[in-house]
Amino acid sequence: MIARRKQELWDALSAVAPGTQLRDGLDRISKARMGALIVVGDGPEVLNVCSGGFLLDAAFTPQRLSELAKMDGAIILSADSSRIARANVHLVPNPNVPTTETGTRHRTAERVARSVGVPVATVSEDMAVLTVYRGDEKYQLESIPNILNRCDQALQTLERYKSRLNEELASLTAHEVEGLVTLRDVIVVLQRSEMVSRIADELRHHLIELGADGRLVRLQLRDLMAGVGDERTNLIRDYAPDGIEPAEALERLRDLDPGEITDPDDVGDVLELGDGNSVDLDQTMQPRGYRILARILPRLPEPVIEAVVGSCGRFDKLMRASTEELADVAEVSEQLAAVIRDGLSQQAQSSILNRYQ
Repeated sequence: MIARRKQELWDALSAVAPGTQLRDGLDRISKARMGALIVVGDGPEVLNVCSGGFLLDAAFTPQRLSELAKMDGAIILSADSSRIARANVHLVPNPNVPTTETGTRHRTAERVARSVGVPVATVSEDMAVLTVYRGDEKYQLESIPNILNRCDQALQTLERYKSRLNEELASLTAHEVEGLVTLRDVIVVLQRSEMVSRIADELRHHLIELGADGRLVRLQLRDLMAGVGDERTNLIRDYAPDGIEPAEALERLRDLDPGEITDPDDVGDVLELGDGNSVDLDQTMQPRGYRILARILPRLPEPVIEAVVGSCGRFDKLMRASTEELADVAEVSEQLAAVIRDGLSQQAQSSILNRYQ
């Protein structure tokens, strides 16, 4: 429920992000030092709390919005913000709905958002501050330079964590080749990948606020996160007990608070590898081979990967499999078997060389 409410707020923020016509209109109102209360939605539930004003039903433009804001009443937009439905409306939400705001405009906006369940935006006349309300959530928009500064800091942090994650992944691969993987190795990679994912999620929220102004940040984030999601999924597929779906395990990881994600026992419980009290971090683990196959041949079809893993069963058997044995798998041709065998050999050599350089 909390996640859904948060998502509704982020959806509302995307509607007022820089580059949208609605944000252009709000900025015009703010620069003119005017106030405004704008309801995004003109359904029956909204009309029930409307009194007075006049029907407009005109196409939305930023100029029209700023002109209508010169009147004291609220402005009602269609749900997609493409039309201005009504203007100079007096809103009468349920006065018993609690509010934490003090000003009349903001108290009304919060009550409408909570009781009606539609996005509501306000512009403060005195401070030129833009605030978005959605249900029980509210968000005060920051200036673009401030958000960009926070994005720069988050990107620097993400780069450091991603570099460390790559080191841990390389170490894990070498241990897999040598047959020396422990639960500790797996958990460390899961912890690092989850931290990287959380920083990326924070950046994505900033990108929602930045809108069109976040193009460069979006490109950097996409480059840094390339392949991370697949690595995490394949890691779960390699080591989780039968019956645990990767999506379910990753969802449990996301539900861990910052303190729990640094605790090996809590992360181990996500994979159901503990006894409820503690996990044996030194126990030997045997991967199935999903991650190594996806790494050596990124475009290898999923049915082929499933067939190869199903045939070999374990990573050590996969590494020992000859070209002829791989070609015996139903989904694998002789040519593909040779490519897989060559890729596995090269990966084994490079992993060991990199480990001892």
